[in-house]
Amino acid sequence: MGNFLDLVKTRRSVRSFDGKEINTQVLNELKNFAEEITNPYGVKIRFAFLDAAANGLSSPVITGEKTYVSAVVSKTEHAEEAYGYSFQKLLMKAHELGLGTVWIGGTMPRDKFEKASELKDGEFMPCVSPLGVTAKKMSLKETLMRKGVKADLRMGFEELFFNGNFKTPLDERSAKERGLYDDLEAVRFAPSAVNKQPWRIVIDGKKAHFYERHDKGYITPDYDLQKIDVGIALYNFETQMLSECRKPVLSMEAPEIDVPDGMDYIATYTFLN
Repeated sequence: MGNFLDLVKTRRSVRSFDGKEINTQVLNELKNFAEEITNPYGVKIRFAFLDAAANGLSSPVITGEKTYVSAVVSKTEHAEEAYGYSFQKLLMKAHELGLGTVWIGGTMPRDKFEKASELKDGEFMPCVSPLGVTAKKMSLKETLMRKGVKADLRMGFEELFFNGNFKTPLDERSAKERGLYDDLEAVRFAPSAVNKQPWRIVIDGKKAHFYERHDKGYITPDYDLQKIDVGIALYNFETQMLSECRKPVLSMEAPEIDVPDGMDYIATYTFLN
């Protein structure tokens, strides 16, 4: 595996596509990859590749798309984290294969996508993504939407990452000295709903404790959208470490750290080198 961070930094959310069908070989490779996707929680995520025209699927923020992929999961413990991890793995593979993608969690006719995905009792489908070749030029609504969510901006290290506790920010220099700059940068550039970047990480020796910082309006009766975002961050962190031949191991034992209001512990990665 090459340096995963390079792949992370070249990906962007794509809402304008070229209007052509995806190359069959490329689509089949992605479908086969989807069948083998796992996550550290052992939660099964089901992917449905959907023909947009045949199923009457569209989104008001997307143009030129021919294909969508949805991700479905059963209501179980750690479903959201597993969902974010697994769907991010698929969408990064799509990017590697030259396809554009974007996480869509709200701007879609959900009932049509759920029907096309053959949603069963006890399952939920928080997000979908179009798949296709990126258009040479963004549509006006895509340009305006990216500007509205400040899509090209990210919070600084000191806002997202901490050393030992939440009172001590971790800056870029300290991250480099500890050999964690690329791993944390891969998290910093991860996609999130409305670019809220709800993850926070406390570095404690050879451990990285992940937390979710809540914003209002992202919890539905079935799932927590920002917890899915943290699952995305978990995937990016782990995969960057693996690309450096490191061995991160996920656990869920909350450390004795004072946690600010509105923040919840999610998981810990332990890395031995």
